Amino acid sequence: MTKQLRCAILAGVKEVGEKPMVDEEKNVQALADRLGLLFEDRTLLRTALTHRSYLNEHPDLDWEDNERLEYLGDAVLDFLLAEYLFHRFPNASEGELTALRAVLVRRDTLARLAAGLSLGQALFMGHGEVETGGRERPATLCAAFEALVGALYLDQGLARVSEFVLPLMEGELAAAQAEVADKDPKSRLQELAQGTLGLTPRYRTVRAEGPDHAKMFTVEVWIGDRVCGEGQGPSKQIAAQQAALDALGHQDRWAWTSAEEQ
Repeated sequence: MTKQLRCAILAGVKEVGEKPMVDEEKNVQALADRLGLLFEDRTLLRTALTHRSYLNEHPDLDWEDNERLEYLGDAVLDFLLAEYLFHRFPNASEGELTALRAVLVRRDTLARLAAGLSLGQALFMGHGEVETGGRERPATLCAAFEALVGALYLDQGLARVSEFVLPLMEGELAAAQAEVADKDPKSRLQELAQGTLGLTPRYRTVRAEGPDHAKMFTVEVWIGDRVCGEGQGPSKQIAAQQAALDALGHQDRWAWTSAEEQ
């Protein structure tokens, strides 16, 4: 046995051709044990931890990367937190609930939760990606957290996801409330649109009705090439704030904007 191979075995990897490969069973089980997650199908957890760069370096593996689970986990988190906030804040408006959810599911929040769980260190990741800081990259950590949620949902259902996720979110809730309270709807919408789509909302006055002493303005807010909200008020500024609040309460209106604009 060569010295290089002995070192690889001691380090918990096994040699595949000329490239060392992480011992996947040991890696998956270690994370499951640490997080207290008992998967019936551990290949789901393995998939959740697989960054596509790892498969690029190991094309012989018959694995799937975590991007499909990321998609599913994103949808599960949206629904779970919508229901949670709905019951948690029975007097909050639609716009307020939407703004809170947006803070809780945004990339920075999920990346912070993933880092707290040390998900980055557990990822199957290509050497080049690791060398360029991939294990600490917020977008990668966010994707890993969403993929983990998707895997847990498929394996054990929404109730188990709720048991796992909501205690983590409780720790983020106070900061999310403070952030939402400190910002007017236009500021919140701009931050959300720029953070998720890389687009800045634009406001356009479309109507001004009534006599000069009691004029009522109607303002539309556009994100990309779509009208995403409309508001009315006795001034253009108030109408614009109402339009932003309308857009925050109807993010489904810009779901397709993300796919078309990016």
